[in-house]
Amino acid sequence: MNNITIKALTPALLDDYLQFFDNDAFADNPHWASCYCRCYHFDHENCKWDQTTAEENRASVIELIKNGKMKGYLAYDNDQPIGWLNANHRNNYSVHSYDNIDETEKVGSIICFVIAKEYRRQGIARKLLDSAIMGFKQQGLDFVEGYPVIDVVGDDKNYHGPLSLYQSAGFKEYDRDKRGSFKIVIVRKKLS
Repeated sequence: MNNITIKALTPALLDDYLQFFDNDAFADNPHWASCYCRCYHFDHENCKWDQTTAEENRASVIELIKNGKMKGYLAYDNDQPIGWLNANHRNNYSVHSYDNIDETEKVGSIICFVIAKEYRRQGIARKLLDSAIMGFKQQGLDFVEGYPVIDVVGDDKNYHGPLSLYQSAGFKEYDRDKRGSFKIVIVRKKLS
């Protein structure tokens, strides 16, 4: 794991992002392969997510990355992309884990971790999380939030990251999402 590096997503890394999502991101979970990590950037009120295609999501993500609206971090083993963390200012997402939010707060959101299967449970998610925390500090944000789902089993259900990951990084419970069938804990860490 000495050759692991983390890079903030830029338009220059678009090909690496696409290589990861086209080939490795959901190799063991093909049901989600069409997402391209667009779900939280998608207008769910006016469109039906389950009717979008992989091609539509891929094309949209390309535009989001080119326009600097899709933000996050890619993990590499040497030059091979092996992981992704969708991390952005909370107000840049169309889906939130709770309704009553103060849009004036300067909050970074940790949304999705996607790690290639053979690299899971080797500290990659923690390296991605640490990079996001540092990036949000450098941007002058006040807080960083995560949205782990509790009482789920399986890597595919833990894409928000496990609660223990956030707790080990100093996050504290802030709120709970009381909607839907998932039990989402909203955790926060003060950055300033």
